[in-house]
Amino acid sequence: MLKEIKERRSIRKYLAKDVPDELIRQLLESAQYAPSGSNTQPWRFLIVRNQTKKEQITMADHDQKWMLSAPVFIVCAADISARLSQTAKLDEYCPLPELKLIIRDTAIAIEHIVLEADHLGLGTCWTGWFDQAEMQKAVSAAADLYICAVLTVGYSAENPSMRPRKNLTEFVSYENW
Repeated sequence: MLKEIKERRSIRKYLAKDVPDELIRQLLESAQYAPSGSNTQPWRFLIVRNQTKKEQITMADHDQKWMLSAPVFIVCAADISARLSQTAKLDEYCPLPELKLIIRDTAIAIEHIVLEADHLGLGTCWTGWFDQAEMQKAVSAAADLYICAVLTVGYSAENPSMRPRKNLTEFVSYENW
């Protein structure tokens, strides 16, 4: 698995080749087995292939036109109702600690998708440069969904080189900080 982790890249150019439903199902199945606090499984995924909907999502994601070359978007959301019964305003400034927990758990599931995609020969890019309200509107999300990311998915039309990585000694401590 370390080989795939090292070789995974953020892809921003895709081949004009459809991704079979079976492969998308495998990506979603990988997320299904992600761990979550108290087994809440707060993740929700919206699969988008429709060009008009992809354009709306792209506009909400700072109009990053490169996204449109991907045949599939996976909108990744965290469902606050997994931990709270009341409806809360969900945005980047929400003080609820439960929001942090569902984002953490959903992020684990998203990374499972990204790594499984690489394993299946697919490229992905995790995007998140959007305002919550704009993205929720673009995808018609319920009020209790917090959009964590939009993954672009497809067959890579590029092979980016590895970006520099910090040495372990720069971010690992033992016993004390």
